Amino acid sequence: MPESNRIEYKQKLTDDLEKEVVAFLNYHEGGVIYLGIDKFGKVVGITESDPVQLLIKDRLKNNILPSCMGLFDISIEIRDEIEVIKIIVASGPEKPYYVKKYGMSEKGAFIRTGSACEPMPVKMIETLFAKRTRHSIGKVRSPRQDLVFEQLHIYYDAAGKRLNEQFAPNLELRNEDGDYNYVAYLMADINRISVKTAKYKGLDRVDLIENNEYGHASLIKATKQVLEKVELENRTLTRIISREREETRLWNPVALREAIINAFVHNDYTREIAPKFEFFADRLEITSYGGLPQGLSRQEFFEGFSVPRNKEIMRIFRDLDLVSQGY
Repeated sequence: MPESNRIEYKQKLTDDLEKEVVAFLNYHEGGVIYLGIDKFGKVVGITESDPVQLLIKDRLKNNILPSCMGLFDISIEIRDEIEVIKIIVASGPEKPYYVKKYGMSEKGAFIRTGSACEPMPVKMIETLFAKRTRHSIGKVRSPRQDLVFEQLHIYYDAAGKRLNEQFAPNLELRNEDGDYNYVAYLMADINRISVKTAKYKGLDRVDLIENNEYGHASLIKATKQVLEKVELENRTLTRIISREREETRLWNPVALREAIINAFVHNDYTREIAPKFEFFADRLEITSYGGLPQGLSRQEFFEGFSVPRNKEIMRIFRDLDLVSQGY
């Protein structure tokens, strides 16, 4: 597989890694960087891959603005029985991204053009900056500052990732003024966000037979409760074919889980409304509020381009294995 607009090969870790990552963050489709493969596609491998992964994470965390935490994933991949490092980079919602030490300039901001990483023209920088989302939940102040995060600590402990005293800034739960932001509010033990599921007897909303309300607690807890509820509703259908018993689920479990997680991760919480889930006799309807994320056109959406609306939530969901590493 040759280099392309979404694939970059690097023989080893070099000083220009941040530049390549910035280019993919600013590109509408994101991309993948492989370390341990030369520009001709020959696998050469990476020695001591574990410390190299930690170094990469540290560099991307500290050397790129706005923060790209939650927008990249680092893993080991085996090619020709040799270890290489794979860095998946999502398209960022707060373009333009740039290398911190060079600032928001042609020396610091880059864009992917074909298989090359090119300096971003000043006019493009200014245009993207003018469109940057200024009311993301990472910037909005929490309506309460007396937040408690016992549930979040329990979920991280269960995932084997104990939170330290710096968990709030590390998880981007504070805004630029140091106050708890709306992400923190959603992750706190107590909030006013209600997540509802409803079940109807027929094909419309006339005959309501069950109504459940989750939430008012950590968004992680609400997500897990909805997943459990939908699992109960996802009946197993059985039929006999040629003396064989064939069992299938009403909905594909993998696709269903992804749809539910998508609804939580990409919901527009600035409206203080959570996703809702409705069961009908012939279907399940999932409603996630908000239009297309800033910087994503309707055509790009249907072509499969991805722009995470809430990168802070995405990062926490990934930490807790609620989304796959390639998400």
